[in-house]
Amino acid sequence: MSLSVSRRLAAVTAFAVAGLFASAVPAALAAPSAVAAAPTPPDIPLANVKAHLSQLSTIAANNGGNRAHGRAGYKASIDYVKGKLDAAGFTTTLQTFTSSGATGYNLIADWPGGDPNSVLMAGSHLDSVTAGAGINDNGSGSAAVLETALAVSRAGLQPTKHLRFGWWGAEELGLIGSKYYVNNLPAAEKTKISGYLNFDMIGSPNPGYFVYDDDPTIEQTFKNYYAGLGVPTEIETEGDGRSDHAPFKNAGIPVGGLFSGADYTKTAAQAQKWGGTSGQAFDRCYHSSCDSLTNINDTALDRNSDAVAYAIWTLGAATPVPPGQSFENTADVNIPDSPAAAVSSPITVSGVTGNAPATTKVDVNIVHTYRGDLVVDLVAPDGTVYNVHNRSGGSADNLVQTYTVNASSEVANGVWNLRVKDTAAQDVGYINSWKITF
Repeated sequence: MSLSVSRRLAAVTAFAVAGLFASAVPAALAAPSAVAAAPTPPDIPLANVKAHLSQLSTIAANNGGNRAHGRAGYKASIDYVKGKLDAAGFTTTLQTFTSSGATGYNLIADWPGGDPNSVLMAGSHLDSVTAGAGINDNGSGSAAVLETALAVSRAGLQPTKHLRFGWWGAEELGLIGSKYYVNNLPAAEKTKISGYLNFDMIGSPNPGYFVYDDDPTIEQTFKNYYAGLGVPTEIETEGDGRSDHAPFKNAGIPVGGLFSGADYTKTAAQAQKWGGTSGQAFDRCYHSSCDSLTNINDTALDRNSDAVAYAIWTLGAATPVPPGQSFENTADVNIPDSPAAAVSSPITVSGVTGNAPATTKVDVNIVHTYRGDLVVDLVAPDGTVYNVHNRSGGSADNLVQTYTVNASSEVANGVWNLRVKDTAAQDVGYINSWKITF
């Protein structure tokens, strides 16, 4: 991760497929859906990922102790990854650029097939800082993305989307490689990328489980993976704007990713739910010479590597679904401060045949000074409750979000309610509007 910018699970796979990237604003998924079956994501072998890390460590040791931009260790790292991908049947492109007077390299690998107008991309930076081998930062993400790409080849995967993988150079100098790639894409090619997934530091020795909160669909895909493991996650804030998703996001491309923590300190509450040591950095060897093979938590690396594959298999199989009939309530409803009771905003639905779809869309626009206080439910006409937001998002204000709810057991016609409760004191707001689409 750059310092130069400031601050398994087949059982739950099918839910994410039908509605993914169905519109210009992708929809998050609040509950599983069984409308389509994606290929079962593989269990990525931890031993394979660690074997790649061993190779990167050896490369660093043989080239002055690092794999930094402009150094022989970086070019040897690129050559190693490219050799694996070429042998696995990928079409690889070595993109060159110049930074700080030295030649840099990005490696792009395309898997044959899939819709060329709908590209799902995953990437990681491959360079280290000059201080060390960079095994967690970012050998971990690079190795996991590589092994996932090789798993695509082993499976002979034929996803709906076209799959592309990238390994970026000179990230540690300010996201130079990924910026170069995005800036040199023609506008028409940028619009073809339906999502970019970033993996930077996913094996931290005192790990947390952090999910980017950028694109809601990608975010929910990772959350659902971890929910299937029974592992809680938190929104990633430490690396905002500091890794290679930023150039994609700035170009209007939906982004998401995973992170296990850098030099921020793990709190007591985080240690209680994730294990590890409170009062200590997630990675005490961040950007240091001790970022070596011993600076990896195997459990975190294993889980996150499987999550990479889960996202590629799930999101890569997604097909667009045209929007259905919509109903909206634009009347303001004040949300009183805790401990007051929940408030509701009703919508009467009529003229829709049969049950609600498994991809029922709920668009929420809530003005509030602390969305981390809010619990938001969709209440069906028969009283069934579907939670769509449960005190996430931290200290950010307002909740403007699209969710997808599997409401296929509900008759569509009737009175639906958006129910909102403020669960902590000192912040107020109101339901500005909400919409339900079948």
